Amino acid sequence: MSLKYAAIRAGFEALWLTGMPRLFRMLSRSRGVIFTLHRVLPEPPADFSPNAILQVQPDFLDYCLGRIRDLGIDIVSLDEAMARLAAPEKGRPFVVLTFDDAYRDNLHHALPILRRHEAPFTLYVPTAFVDGTGQLWWQAIEDVIAGQEAIAFAGDGGAEHMDTSTTARKREAFERLYWRMRKQPEPERLALLADFAAAHGYDLERQCRELIMDWRELRLFADEPLCTIGAHTVHHYELAKLAADAAREEMLRSAEIIEVQLGMRPRHFSYPLGGPLSCGPREFALAAELGFDTAVTTRPGGLYPHHLRIPTALPRVSLNGNFQRRRYVDVFASGGLFTQIGRVMGS
Repeated sequence: MSLKYAAIRAGFEALWLTGMPRLFRMLSRSRGVIFTLHRVLPEPPADFSPNAILQVQPDFLDYCLGRIRDLGIDIVSLDEAMARLAAPEKGRPFVVLTFDDAYRDNLHHALPILRRHEAPFTLYVPTAFVDGTGQLWWQAIEDVIAGQEAIAFAGDGGAEHMDTSTTARKREAFERLYWRMRKQPEPERLALLADFAAAHGYDLERQCRELIMDWRELRLFADEPLCTIGAHTVHHYELAKLAADAAREEMLRSAEIIEVQLGMRPRHFSYPLGGPLSCGPREFALAAELGFDTAVTTRPGGLYPHHLRIPTALPRVSLNGNFQRRRYVDVFASGGLFTQIGRVMGS
């Protein structure tokens, strides 16, 4: 685990030991929390798994849902959450469950747990992924680096070569390539990814078909009373990198495709990656213009009545796969606490 995550874990331990999560739940004006989840997998991650932050194990998810209710917190849909924010009295605290990207493991490992707990949730769908033509680039570069002793990719001054013979060097290479792609315009990132995958014999379309549900599987979620289907763009591009017309098209087309495929138009939206580099006031306004009732970011924080003023910029708290200790659930469920964390991160 990196020094960053070691420091965060130490902070979680201190918060739990001092009883701060309970205090924040009692004293904060936060009404609730939206949780971000991605993958639910039974196998523990390998030593080199930089994307392990995106996955939790079924037993942990099962414990989370039970513990949340033991704390006196309701699990509600997004629509119910917004209605509670509008209520004049604070009422019972709540949690909203959201899953991004339509991973197939959500069907096999998450859905049975959600049904057993009768827990409503939202599933945000990037439509090109479900078509089998999307590019899960963050997972692709992990997979390639995991299987190589050395890698090469296009750098500013020509080919860049990196030793990946040890776990530490693999992590270094992943960070280098990940942030190079994050900082590039989307066309340049797509070209770099295509060249990198081809050079190392990695089939991007096969990866997408293996990891993501197809439309037939997704209809099982659309027919599930507990599930709300949301939009998540077509190609999972970082919208802030696109021209306004292109960003608008990504958002609009994703809703239109879901309506054609599933017979319902999504009213809720999730911004890909969702942080300050990926979306901002322009995207929040576009989501409102396109008629989405809500749109979620990945900025940490709890939900307050003031979020009704801009419901297309809602914060979320990530159920981070690097912190799957049961006592941390009390920390995750403290909206006011994460609001303070978000303020520190943004300062």
